[in-house]
Amino acid sequence: MTKATPVLLLVVCAAPPAAKVAELAERLRHDDWDVRPVVTEAATAWVDLPALQRTTGHPVRSEPRGPQEPKSLPRPDAIIVAPATFNTINQWAAGINNTAALGTLNEALGAGTPIIVSPYAKATLTAHPAFHRNLELLATAGVHFTATEALRPDTPDGPFHWDSVLDLLHRTTLHDRRGPRATPPRWRQ
Repeated sequence: MTKATPVLLLVVCAAPPAAKVAELAERLRHDDWDVRPVVTEAATAWVDLPALQRTTGHPVRSEPRGPQEPKSLPRPDAIIVAPATFNTINQWAAGINNTAALGTLNEALGAGTPIIVSPYAKATLTAHPAFHRNLELLATAGVHFTATEALRPDTPDGPFHWDSVLDLLHRTTLHDRRGPRATPPRWRQ
């Protein structure tokens, strides 16, 4: 009996790496993940939506489902949030649940799904005390973070550093030929 391909939800926020996020999706697919994209409403202006849909083979979700709509996303084996903006991180930590992306993240946090986050924000925003407090709150709940700005290219036109996200995903999920194995969050008893 063969195990199904593990599902990964790729949550994309509105920041410069979003314009090239299909590159990350392609690498994830190469690593045998079934990638399902969820983008913030603001990120729809940054992301090449047709390219992301072609790369993943799945529709890009950006709006919450209606009351009569069935759930369209399977339960994920892991989630990546890249890039993760100041706004999304702070709203998520506050438990705000008014968008498809935040709903996805809040449910995954409660379910103990492995979550990898790569923050991407200006230095003036990352200096805000709420940002550090909220990173710590989410980390305590079991979220795994790359360094802030880990995605930033070495030169203005250089490639984004997707390896930082992929390396953390592999370390966190213990991804092997049988698929990822979730570990319960530290805050659960």
